[in-house]
Amino acid sequence: MPVNVLFAAAPSRWAQYQTPLSDAFAEKDLDVDLRQEFAPEEVDYIVYAPQSGLTDFTPYTRTKAVLNLWAGVENIVGNKTLTQPLARMVDEGLTRGMVEWVTGHTLRHHLNTDLHVLGQDGVWREYVPPLACDRPVTILGLGALGQACGEALGQLGFPVTGWSRTQKDLPGLTCLSGKDGLHKALSTAQILILLLPHTPETENTLDTAALARLPDGAVILNPGRGRLIDDDALLAALDKGHIAHATLDVFRTEPLPPEHPFWAHPKVTVTPHKASETRPESAARVIAENVRRGEAGESFLHLVDRDLGY
Repeated sequence: MPVNVLFAAAPSRWAQYQTPLSDAFAEKDLDVDLRQEFAPEEVDYIVYAPQSGLTDFTPYTRTKAVLNLWAGVENIVGNKTLTQPLARMVDEGLTRGMVEWVTGHTLRHHLNTDLHVLGQDGVWREYVPPLACDRPVTILGLGALGQACGEALGQLGFPVTGWSRTQKDLPGLTCLSGKDGLHKALSTAQILILLLPHTPETENTLDTAALARLPDGAVILNPGRGRLIDDDALLAALDKGHIAHATLDVFRTEPLPPEHPFWAHPKVTVTPHKASETRPESAARVIAENVRRGEAGESFLHLVDRDLGY
């Protein structure tokens, strides 16, 4: 008897994921019936994304797990009808994409390439950047993405400080935790990278007080979640010159409205939530492995802690 897997995502995603998922299930020797529609009581697993329109999980009485397509789960974790295990997406493609975005923009600001790329006006501009070893970087959030980015930047010679809710010990990184640790992590961050999940505790992590703790001329990269930053506080810090630049990939409202001041601000770079996109091929392998585990009675990968929100 086949395993029934419901693909509950935006209809446009079906064409992207149908073949990779089918191939990944076959590689695991799983007999899977993958569809966009089932009677709820027939569903064994749900591959889920928020744009699916699925909000009531109560009828899915047979479902063993809900497998999120995205790394973020803030749009589903608070759903009271969701009593099944919830797994978030942690996959190699998403991680490598984030490392490439973070590394690229860190180097962009470290080397001040905008000075030359945007300044092709016949003016010979002298600029000698410090070496990477003299440019402290701080990463807020040491999950899979934060750890991978910290490792990559450390290999380039940047001294990397990481802050997380609980204390961690990671080779090559200075790891801090707690309120005092956060203050220390901010105080040395010439480049600050936000990779925290969005929870009630992380809302407005970067507020007026936190921004004031950053060194003068600090640069902020936010590929994490838009609600980690108080927009008005950031704009004020940019206008005062305390913050040199903010490169932002995530926002409170997406797409970012055309009238939002970030668009026109000369010290803000907007990228369209593409720091790391879930890749169908690699994501499909993670989902197939979790289905295999569920059918074998093994524990699922990347389960969400409902109390923590991620």
